[in-house]
Amino acid sequence: MPSIHHLLQVGKLLPSLEQALRERYAVQRLSDAPDAAAFLAEQGARFDAVVTSAAVGLSAAQLAALPAVQVISSFGVGLDKLPVEAARQRGIAVGYTPDVLNDCVADTAFALLLDVARRTSEADRFVRAGHWARAGGNSFGLGRKVSGARLGVVGLGRIGQTIARRASGFDMPVRYHTRRPVAGVPWTHEPSLAALAAWCDFLVVITSGGPATHHLIGADVLQALGPQGFLINVARGSVVDEQALVDALIHQRIAGAGLDVFANEPHVPEALRGLDNVVLLPHIASATHETRQAMAQRVLDNLAGFAAGTGLVSAA
Repeated sequence: MPSIHHLLQVGKLLPSLEQALRERYAVQRLSDAPDAAAFLAEQGARFDAVVTSAAVGLSAAQLAALPAVQVISSFGVGLDKLPVEAARQRGIAVGYTPDVLNDCVADTAFALLLDVARRTSEADRFVRAGHWARAGGNSFGLGRKVSGARLGVVGLGRIGQTIARRASGFDMPVRYHTRRPVAGVPWTHEPSLAALAAWCDFLVVITSGGPATHHLIGADVLQALGPQGFLINVARGSVVDEQALVDALIHQRIAGAGLDVFANEPHVPEALRGLDNVVLLPHIASATHETRQAMAQRVLDNLAGFAAGTGLVSAA
């Protein structure tokens, strides 16, 4: 039966998760080593498990320095920073935390959509700066109606479907773009991403990251979205050509954007920070007490399932 004795922690994790890991395993945090590469070269062979996060991941070089690792348990749903194929070739089990964060990410997508359309963050700044008190009346201006607007969804996995279901509460017709139609869903599949962008009022990006989707949302898609369209990104920063987006926002080739993710986190382009037609969040789509605790529990359950020989609860 598999067993876990020495666990390598890569990157900072939720404090309660770090405590739970220490209670169950002999944990070594890679960040405590002055020279991570030298530490792995010297000590890597003693670890049989790795815990990391979707944000930090694990490099192929780091995995190569861990010859005894049997299982990787990651906090998050993104797999683009994990050497999944290399792990599979070595027979290493890879766990992650899908499903438990669907609702919160979908909620955040709609929070961004509503915020940028109705200009709520911008209006808050307007009031706090005293502009309303000075100008009075209807001096702030108008926003965009959300109810009844057309919603395009890029990617229709678990979270994408949750977002699409949320749209029914706003009486929004929904279409989606994926490489192939998704069986058993009530929404219309659009084979052309540009055509979906041209059709919709709000384009929500919730596809996976990685090389296959790098800059999937480029200047052509933004041009198709048009000056009345809004982009919402709760996927990965790499999916959107950030410079093309900045250019489209500055020149009002699209109406606005709501962004939870960026190309070079935590750094956000100064040009974006200076615009009123964009809402910026610090990658917090799943950041609620309830969801983060559920994600932490799934990390632990994946490790426990592996050690018990019953398999990971959520295997990549």
